[in-house]
Amino acid sequence: MNPLDLTTTLNRAGMGPGHEAAIAPAADPVFVAKATKAAIEFESFFIGNMLQQMRSGTRAMADDDSVFKDPVNRDMQDMADNMMAGQMAHQRAFGVADAILRQLLPSAAAPAAAPAAPAASSAIPLQTPPQKI
Repeated sequence: MNPLDLTTTLNRAGMGPGHEAAIAPAADPVFVAKATKAAIEFESFFIGNMLQQMRSGTRAMADDDSVFKDPVNRDMQDMADNMMAGQMAHQRAFGVADAILRQLLPSAAAPAAAPAAPAASSAIPLQTPPQKI
């Protein structure tokens, strides 16, 4: 493809120079709902994968006669890990979904972050003066 054709295609798609105006799907509630659902599902997958890796590491390091090597309840443990990952993702415990949404919906995240800024500036200093007893 000719580079000029690519530039023309990007300009027609609204992604040329000054494409910031083309990125305005944040106002669309359907897009926000889909993006939020996808971000939460990704966080659930991320947490589930992390729990799976932690459990497999525990199994690898356990002794041969350990309860952690017992394959009897392995399927139930995997299902419980996936359910726990889903619950943690819906609570946005790790903040992965929030980080994804800040990138996908920059205009919606800016007003939400604005009220938090003054509260952070009035934080209590880390060092307190010594008190006499």
